[in-house]
Amino acid sequence: MYCSVNCSKLSRFKYSEEEIIQSIREYYEKENRIPPKRDLTQTSHRAINIFGSWNNAITKAGLIPNRSHDNKMYKRTMGMASDGHKCDSASEIIIDDWLTRNDIPHNRNQKYPNSNHKSDWSVQDGKIFIEYFGLAKDSPRYDRSIKYKKGICRKFGIKLIDIYPADLYPMTSLDSKLSALKK
Repeated sequence: MYCSVNCSKLSRFKYSEEEIIQSIREYYEKENRIPPKRDLTQTSHRAINIFGSWNNAITKAGLIPNRSHDNKMYKRTMGMASDGHKCDSASEIIIDDWLTRNDIPHNRNQKYPNSNHKSDWSVQDGKIFIEYFGLAKDSPRYDRSIKYKKGICRKFGIKLIDIYPADLYPMTSLDSKLSALKK
């Protein structure tokens, strides 16, 4: 019942195949990334009706789709940021590329003091760690790791900037989240 009521509200937006493809391409040009369907809700519902899936619409627009939900978070997929850093996910690439675009020197995988844990990024000679907690609230083990990392940072006086999926999607808020690093 829920979907039929809400989907029917969205179906009043009668985008053509060409308009959907153009919308996807415009998003890609503006944001420099493949649009997740949650960013183009009105378009994505119609796209799924026309193309069979959001990934099919992305492909039809001449782009390579992001990994599907089934292949998303639990299988690490390495990617390369624009500065050559290896990243564990498309989300980490977005963050690394933001740091590069804003001329913020950064390192990947610096070890936490007295630990085998590594930070996603360190800046300002290791005085600040940046972590993308993409699996927060998905697994108790991962949540314990977050708590552990935060504790180490408190103990050793390391500032921790934590980034969550809500900081990247539906639209990035990295400008406000990381603005203190711009100097």
